[in-house]
Amino acid sequence: MVFWVFGYGSLVWNPGFEYDEKVIGFIKGYRRVFDLACIDHRGTPENPARTCTLEEKEGAICWGAAYCVRGGPEKEKLAMQYLERRECEYDQKTIVDFYKEEDTFHPSLTGVIVFTSTPEKSNKYYLGPAPLDDMARQIATACGPCGNNRDYIFLLEKAMHDIGHNDDMVIELANEVRKVLEKMENVLTKEKLVGPVQLSYPHEPIPALQLQPLPEPIALDS
Repeated sequence: MVFWVFGYGSLVWNPGFEYDEKVIGFIKGYRRVFDLACIDHRGTPENPARTCTLEEKEGAICWGAAYCVRGGPEKEKLAMQYLERRECEYDQKTIVDFYKEEDTFHPSLTGVIVFTSTPEKSNKYYLGPAPLDDMARQIATACGPCGNNRDYIFLLEKAMHDIGHNDDMVIELANEVRKVLEKMENVLTKEKLVGPVQLSYPHEPIPALQLQPLPEPIALDS
């Protein structure tokens, strides 16, 4: 018995379950987007984080890591139970073909499982697209039991670089988050010197509390 699962988010750098083989590659017809709410790992119901999911797009490819679990039904069951708890925001499992860089025309693996979410209002975790600066402000300030949302985007950026396949969308969003954090730090510095000032965003001011250091992320993540 054997099964393969494809990771394109935190699974790339932190699988968190026992596996027998890891292969770097890509799937076709999907791109990574940050349209999914996370309310129990790196966000809360009041201030949800934004994490990535997959969006179908003709001609697109999504790089990541495929993990193999061998060893019989019990080992597979334990791995899948862990993944279903961890990926609870994703409401469907999709079966895809997986390709490696050496042969981009013929799949290296078939029947690979990937956790995805339906882009519908009936899916309570689906946030939908938003302007880049709005997503960046949300990611810069959200935090939850597993850590903060900004670390998620920075760790994903690094993970994609480490496997040799940078994602332009991830880089662009991460850089925008850095700009937001820099503005927030400047505001806090001014407050210390001259007292409170109003943020120039068309949103409510961001409390300074959300800049306090957070614990290191635990194994369970999304």
